[in-house]
Amino acid sequence: MGAPTPPRHLGRRCAQSVHTARMTPSSSTVYPDTTMPRSGASPFSFPAFSGVTRRLVFLNLFAYFALLLAGLTFPTAAGQLAGYLGFIPQVFLHGAFWQPITYSFLHPSLLGTVFELLSLWFLCGFLESLHSGSWVTGLYSVSVVGTAIAATAIYAASGTLGYSLNQVALYGCFGGIFGMLVAIGILYGDMEFLLFFTIGIKARYMAAIYALISIAMLFGEQRMYAFAQLGGALAGLFYIRLAPRRGFHFAFSEQWYGLRNRYYRWKRRRAARKFEVYMRSQGRTVRFDGNGNKMDDPDDKSRWN
Repeated sequence: MGAPTPPRHLGRRCAQSVHTARMTPSSSTVYPDTTMPRSGASPFSFPAFSGVTRRLVFLNLFAYFALLLAGLTFPTAAGQLAGYLGFIPQVFLHGAFWQPITYSFLHPSLLGTVFELLSLWFLCGFLESLHSGSWVTGLYSVSVVGTAIAATAIYAASGTLGYSLNQVALYGCFGGIFGMLVAIGILYGDMEFLLFFTIGIKARYMAAIYALISIAMLFGEQRMYAFAQLGGALAGLFYIRLAPRRGFHFAFSEQWYGLRNRYYRWKRRRAARKFEVYMRSQGRTVRFDGNGNKMDDPDDKSRWN
């Protein structure tokens, strides 16, 4: 999987912006404006390693090396900890409610860890260059949790229908990666990628290929793993369709501040009513509007002095 190449219309726009001139206020020298769209990365380069992308990669790296050192020092305890933090549907249904989050930070193999973190860097960095950090964080989190919910659903359904299903523990952030891949395929379907740095393919086709691979895996022994991947993709699809443009964190903060402001306005109106009662007891009439602001008395001539 390689970095995206911009479509042709973006290339023409980049060329026009490069030839646009601007003049500094301090001199008459004219400099070219070299502002270019952030989505126009070179074919073999990864996106910027910053923000949410860097935090997620570092968190996964820290968890991998911490578990690796614990395995070298205390092998038995490290194995028990991995089973405690990984996602197992049966254990989750018996009260391990932290597992839908903690399993995504566990990586048992070095090769799988390298592949997942490179994919996370590439996909998350690309989305973060076009969306806010809170939006990308919400997409990743919802996809990870959706993966765990899908695994739980197929496990519960197999038990209800009397069909024996091999229960496997889920590890790694593949669910979040699959959700981000689906988001790119839907939102930026015409963006071209270099698959394995060799084959040019559009984002929508690449997402469709990975989805077909997971569907084919449903007929093998890794049914739970494949169904969980599809659950992460479906959760990512729901997120990009239903989530606010700036993410759930921004929407929640707006709701919180709106609720707080309504409470303060209610207190202001109540204080205004109490003040009206107090002023009437003093033989004066004072009026306030619905927002608690004092209204001018047309019979009061003192305001003209």
